[in-house]
Amino acid sequence: MAKMSEYKPGTPCWVDLSTKDLEGAKSFYGALFGWTNEVSPDPAAGGYTMFQLNGQPVAGAMGLMSPEQPTVWSSYVSVEDLDKTAEAVGSHGGQVMVPPMDVTDVGRMGVFVDNGGAVFGCWQPRAFHGAAVVNEPNTWCWSELLTRKPDEVKAFYPEIMGWTYQTNPMGEHGEYTEWQLDGRSIAGMMVMDPENFPAQVPPNWNIYFAVADCEAAAAKVGKLGGQVMVPPTTIPIGTFSVVQDPQGATFSIIQMAAGASS
Repeated sequence: MAKMSEYKPGTPCWVDLSTKDLEGAKSFYGALFGWTNEVSPDPAAGGYTMFQLNGQPVAGAMGLMSPEQPTVWSSYVSVEDLDKTAEAVGSHGGQVMVPPMDVTDVGRMGVFVDNGGAVFGCWQPRAFHGAAVVNEPNTWCWSELLTRKPDEVKAFYPEIMGWTYQTNPMGEHGEYTEWQLDGRSIAGMMVMDPENFPAQVPPNWNIYFAVADCEAAAAKVGKLGGQVMVPPTTIPIGTFSVVQDPQGATFSIIQMAAGASS
């Protein structure tokens, strides 16, 4: 397994689900990925749930904080100083949605909006550093920014996270950008073209989970009450599908091709 004990600042480190039906989500993801769950006993954690695989934390889940909050997967980037990150977001055209706050004794979190309108989270670790297992079947393997303002965000994230980027053509599919930290690709970016992304779909960070068999996993999503939004599609690095859980949260699954890595 690809085990992680800590994450260098600027590296995506965690994903969690905000959902209108936490018990339903536990059932769905448990059946889909084989996850078990552990609810924090600390009342201050508000019932925050750790999804686990083989006893290791791989993702989180919580109920909605307000009726207006969407059911959605969120991605978090590890940072060294969350207060400085919040200041940088504001000074480079972004917004602070949830100001830096302590999460018991495990770390500090903040939620922000980039200058292209996509929401992202940041995590300053203390006792908890992030997902303990990644890039293996039934674990998180990639986060991908979907944006309508590529030039703006290409200026934003390098200032906030210290990222560089590399953009490559994808033939008829336009181009794909890989966000990099110290020369290593750590996340991606695609431009939301009108043909595939209706105007009502907001910019967002899309989450990918690795699976051993994309066709089988997509079929299972449907059997469990979810929806397949984009059927299994083969690309150079593997076969992916965009799906939605029964509560309405969209995410992607991907079966990596032999020799490919995320």
